Amino acid sequence: MSFRTALGTVAAGVSLLALTACGGSPEAGANAADGKTVEITHAQGTTTVPLKPETVYTFDLGVLDSMSALDLTADGVPETKYPEALAKYNDKSVTKIGSMKEPDFEAISNGNPDLIIITGRTAGSYEELSKIAPTVDLSVDATKPLDSFKEQAGKLGQIFDVESQVTEKLAAIDTKINDVKAKSADAGKGLIVMTSGGELTAYGAGSRFGLIHDVLGIATVADIKSEGSHGESISFEFLKTNNPDTLYVIDRDSAMGTSGAAASAVLDNELVKSTNAAKNNKIVNLDSNAWYMVGYGLNNTAKMIDEVAAGL
Repeated sequence: MSFRTALGTVAAGVSLLALTACGGSPEAGANAADGKTVEITHAQGTTTVPLKPETVYTFDLGVLDSMSALDLTADGVPETKYPEALAKYNDKSVTKIGSMKEPDFEAISNGNPDLIIITGRTAGSYEELSKIAPTVDLSVDATKPLDSFKEQAGKLGQIFDVESQVTEKLAAIDTKINDVKAKSADAGKGLIVMTSGGELTAYGAGSRFGLIHDVLGIATVADIKSEGSHGESISFEFLKTNNPDTLYVIDRDSAMGTSGAAASAVLDNELVKSTNAAKNNKIVNLDSNAWYMVGYGLNNTAKMIDEVAAGL
């Protein structure tokens, strides 16, 4: 990363000696590297990490987006389809550390990272990854998305010693949120749906896409049941019966790069056309990469808010 120094080689040797002396503890190695560390409390505990770490691996695209907003670069990332804003990570020269759900432990160990950042998709690998290097779980809690995201961004600010930059960007996001909330009270009721393989799934308040309801104040047209990252399977009749004023659409097939009918084709039927959303041209096709793949990041959150604002 951008924090490499002329003492890197010496520090690596000192770190290796410290690891050997302390029974392989990655945190002990981090402390020995340059003497500057920070304690980060996260979803799975508290971890001592090096201040301004040199080599950082992350599995989360939201974290990667925030790092990009802070002019930071990750050294190791998962093998996936990167959106345009993060397209440089598609390059084969960038170390790939597994998939977004399955870490390649050998590749990670060989890369000798100073810090590993994970979130929900790789949360189950926390203990194993912690044996390789200091690991923090910066998952965003869908039940309190904005507060959780701000906490996550603040921890990145601590780790990379860029807290003032984080504060500035969060303030800009707050301004956007307040602007949307001022208009959302008159926007009627909304429904978030995701299309995948021709099927429909709905998401409501407290879900992974709950930013629309929980933060931006768009009223929900129905009580949607959600379990973890999964929404509620619905029919086209559900759309007609509940009659949303605005329909927010995420095309999972497009985000994943898999074959399947486009969301516009899936929703092209008389039941959907009978809704207020269709009649009033309020079917908002959200950027599926931004919402499904990236999620909460300092650049991407602002983009998601702008998309909702444009649909009001």
